[in-house]
Amino acid sequence: MGFARKHLVALEPLAPEEITGILDAAEGFLEVSRREVKKVPTLRGRTVVNCFFEPSTRTRVSFEIAEKRLSADTINFSSSGSSVSKGETLLDTVRNLQAMHPDVIVIRHGAAGSAEFVAERVEASVVNAGDGRHEHPTQALLDLLTIRRAKGRIEGLTVTIVGDIANSRVARSNIHALTKLGARVRVCGPPTLLPPQVERLGVEVATRLAEAVAGADVVMALRIQKERLGRACLPSDREYARFFGLNRAVLDRAAPEAIVMHPGPINRGVEITSDLADSDRSVILDQVENGVAVRMAVVFLLAGGRAEWTS
Repeated sequence: MGFARKHLVALEPLAPEEITGILDAAEGFLEVSRREVKKVPTLRGRTVVNCFFEPSTRTRVSFEIAEKRLSADTINFSSSGSSVSKGETLLDTVRNLQAMHPDVIVIRHGAAGSAEFVAERVEASVVNAGDGRHEHPTQALLDLLTIRRAKGRIEGLTVTIVGDIANSRVARSNIHALTKLGARVRVCGPPTLLPPQVERLGVEVATRLAEAVAGADVVMALRIQKERLGRACLPSDREYARFFGLNRAVLDRAAPEAIVMHPGPINRGVEITSDLADSDRSVILDQVENGVAVRMAVVFLLAGGRAEWTS
C-alpha cells in the first residue's frame, strides 16, 4: 500500500499501476465507512488543510469526512472571509499556511495549474481538488472505483462521456485514467463544448448522442459549466436537453447492463432526467460513497499513515 509521489496534482503523469494502487487502497477504506465506529487512528497527529477557493459540496465534505475518519486534525479554509478577500495572493496565502507546518494541503482553485504552483512552493504534500479546466484527479479516481466495483474491471469497457467536455476538468482526468487502464472512451457534446483536436487524447468523438451511447457499458453525464461558458456556446437548456440529455430511451441504446454516472451537481431535466438519475441503472450515490474511500486512500498514502492501523 505505497505511493512514491509526494503530491497528487494530476492523473496524466501517473502510470497505470499507480492508479490501480490507489484504487486498491480505497477498497480497503470502504469497509471503514460502513462500521459502527467510522474511525481508524492511521493519521493521528497529522494536520490537513482543506483550502477551497471555489464553491464545493461533495468534494469539500468528502475530504473532511475522509480526513476525520483517518483521525487527522482537519482545518477548513475558504477564500470568503479570509485575507484573500483583502487582496492576498495565492502565493502569500500558501506560504502562510506552510509556516504552520501542515502535512497535507488539499486545494481547489479556479486557475489551471494552481495545484502544481502550490506543490512547487510548499513542503506539505498537495492534493488537487480541482484546478480550473485542468484536472480533478480524485473525482476521476472515485469514478474509476465505482466502475470497477460495478463492472468488475475497467479494461475493455466502452465509456461514453456526454456534455461540456471543453470546460470539464472531470472529463480530462477521466480520459487520462480510463485510457491508461485500457477502456475505450467516447466523448459527445455540442461542437461548441468539445475541445479542439480532442481526439489527440485517445478518444472517439461523436456529435450525435445515439451514436455515442450505442453499446456503451458506462454512460457519464457532465454538468454544463455555465460559470465558464460564453453566451454563444449554448442556445438554451431546453435545446441541450433535447439533443444531449440522458433519458431512458437514450440508455436503451447502450449495453443491456450499462450504468449511468454523474459527478454532480445534477441539473435535473437538462443533463439527465430524474427518473434515470434515481433508477437502478444509476450509480451516482455510489460515486459519492466511493469518494470518501478514495480520498481516505489518497490522504493516507501522501501523509505516510501506518497501514497496520487501518484494521
